Amino acid sequence: MAVETREDAVTVKHHPENYGVIGTRPIRHDGVDKVTGAARYGSDVSQPGQLYGAVVRSPHAHARIRNVDVSKAELLDGVHAVITCHDLPEPTDIITGGGEEEGVPLKHKSSNMLARGKVLYHGHAVAAVAAVDAHTAGEAAALIDVDYEVLEAVVDVRVAMQDDAPLLHEDLRTNDMGETADNPSNIATHMSYEIGDLAKGFGEADLVMEKEYTTATVHQGYIEPHNTTAFWNADGQLNLWTSTQGTFQVRATVANILRIPASQIKVTPMEIGGGFGGKITAYLDAICGLLSQKTGTPVKAMMTRTEVFEASGPAPSSWMRVKIGVKNDGKMTAVETEMAMDAGAYPGSPVMQAIVCAFACYDVENGKVDGYDVVDNKPKTAAYRAPGAPQAAFAVESLIDEICGELKMDPIEFRLLNAAKEGTRRIEGLVARKIGFVECLEAARDHEHYKSKLGNGEGRGVAAGYWPNRGFQSSVSMTVNYDGVVSLIMGSVDIGGTRASIAQQTAETLGIAYEDVKPTVVDTDSIGYTFITGGSRTSFATGIAAINAAEDVKAQMIERAAKIWDTNEEDVEYVAGIVQHKSDEELKLTFKDLARQLATTGGAISGRSNIDPTGEGNGYAVHLADVIVDAETGKTDVTRFTAIQDAGKAIHPSYVEGQMQGGAVQGIGWALNEEYFFDESGKMMNPTFLDYRMPTTLDLPMIDTVIVEVANPGHPYGVRGVGEVAICPPMAAVGNAVSSATGNRMYSLPITPGKILDADWGNGQS
Repeated sequence: MAVETREDAVTVKHHPENYGVIGTRPIRHDGVDKVTGAARYGSDVSQPGQLYGAVVRSPHAHARIRNVDVSKAELLDGVHAVITCHDLPEPTDIITGGGEEEGVPLKHKSSNMLARGKVLYHGHAVAAVAAVDAHTAGEAAALIDVDYEVLEAVVDVRVAMQDDAPLLHEDLRTNDMGETADNPSNIATHMSYEIGDLAKGFGEADLVMEKEYTTATVHQGYIEPHNTTAFWNADGQLNLWTSTQGTFQVRATVANILRIPASQIKVTPMEIGGGFGGKITAYLDAICGLLSQKTGTPVKAMMTRTEVFEASGPAPSSWMRVKIGVKNDGKMTAVETEMAMDAGAYPGSPVMQAIVCAFACYDVENGKVDGYDVVDNKPKTAAYRAPGAPQAAFAVESLIDEICGELKMDPIEFRLLNAAKEGTRRIEGLVARKIGFVECLEAARDHEHYKSKLGNGEGRGVAAGYWPNRGFQSSVSMTVNYDGVVSLIMGSVDIGGTRASIAQQTAETLGIAYEDVKPTVVDTDSIGYTFITGGSRTSFATGIAAINAAEDVKAQMIERAAKIWDTNEEDVEYVAGIVQHKSDEELKLTFKDLARQLATTGGAISGRSNIDPTGEGNGYAVHLADVIVDAETGKTDVTRFTAIQDAGKAIHPSYVEGQMQGGAVQGIGWALNEEYFFDESGKMMNPTFLDYRMPTTLDLPMIDTVIVEVANPGHPYGVRGVGEVAICPPMAAVGNAVSSATGNRMYSLPITPGKILDADWGNGQS
């Protein structure tokens, strides 16, 4: 084990390495354009003669649509088209696939785009217009008269599950472990996994604790609003320019909703101003496409900040019950959890991921997890960085901390005693491959932060988190230019350093300089199918595709050198950017030297790879949080925070640190500030950044990082995804720190000053 220390970071290595480019911190390819303002985002798209779109949204959280009168809007000067759900093809029960919305009925996707029959949340799209400018479009939207029959709304997941709750969908019946219920319900799905003998495990325990936890609806908080520009050409080709995490996901969604072949749609990704999972779902694309088809003109639409909050997908709220049994020495004997998550208006919450991730950090022989996917009158939820796992980690890690207090046991030693290792079978049945959880715990235990003394009134919390990471399809192609520079083409949208990490893996494989790789993210017509950028998959899966494509290039370079030297290919080898004869030392060409001879030896060389890899390495993280709580106001300040995470191999350490810090900051926001406020009618009361309180640099200390490197054997360079698991531990770490500082245990997020004061003045818990 080696330890590399920088002034602002620590890397703990658990494997040998001898890399030239991987592990370095080169300048990002998109840096110059972004700092000079040259980068083009969705708002910068401008097509000749383009019109501007505006969406009519419901002022009610739950209502039947009796009638939509668009006549006044159509008569307004400057209006070119008005559409409602009736302009869309009739939706069906067909199950669509792709991205994070795998297995979603088409009728739900279509109705979420433009409401059909009922509106199911405040901000639900009902109609849309295209006009000569944004002002006219907005004026026309205001002229559309919608007749609603207002219905009772439900925005609490626990209330929505009750038999007498207002029904969102009269045809929705619970899928209970494969069996369909007889009566309609807001519970879409019940799922369950079990391992061992639960009764036996709890019977063997010396201490059994059981508690309930809740978390609020929260938003990803990306800076750039959703946007789309569409142009339906006269030849039937639909062109879309949009801010998205998955161009092929957008293409599939629009093709399904509009019932046109996917090959008829070309999606061009613009630079993306943040996503965190929230830019996977398509909201405006089919609307703009249909408006463009009706007008024969490009149509551009952008959400306002309020529309982003009210009409795009947040992370779900949750209710969770956790029960854990332990021996007096701290060994877990049995675990159990029951979780309910709201999916918003249509089924599809990440409760499956929540129950899978809940106890994945621990080796327990007896366990059971149950999950409920519940609809309510909120926007359809979307992915948000390790969807479902942060809520689960908050509940489980909070109860573990409480158990450690009862046993008077060090919280890290408790976790080490029960830690999952290679070969551990999880409750859902999967067996862990090589993982780095123990190494993360050891790094936390040995860190100066954990050993340091707390200041007066401070409290310290520890928490762990897990995310499985993802694989899925990726495509890459690359071409060797005559000057030796490699053009790298990929379909993975760059949202967190993708261009840099894929270019580094390419350069490492070819043995050339990072600066000699020029990465470009292209449209859906220019590359093979590529899954979304999300799930901590891109550096892993697209990285493997790039490595394979580079190996293809190397093989062709060997072929060309053999032709030049009039020898057999078997006598030529490629070593660190040099093509050389195995036995004749004088026959040697650098990559650039050989590139200059491509024109006379057969023409250009291109490598390609289309893959659907398995072998993604599971992600584990451990966070340390110090807080101080003002006794008079209840305000909590984070005074110190350290994020420790297994990256497998940090391709670009600065990007890895950024992902760890970003996830920690967002998790701290979940813990202390962020939540959707709904009134009795289901209207969100804080749909602006002024009222939806996200932490800023003024609220936080520097987030220290420790990169642990336990190589993933499923990747040539040991890569594990890093973007997801960083958000899993912070809520519990902060909550445990608050408990340490105040003596009161918090069971509900966010931990607001009011809750702290209520606990101080009440029963000691909130």
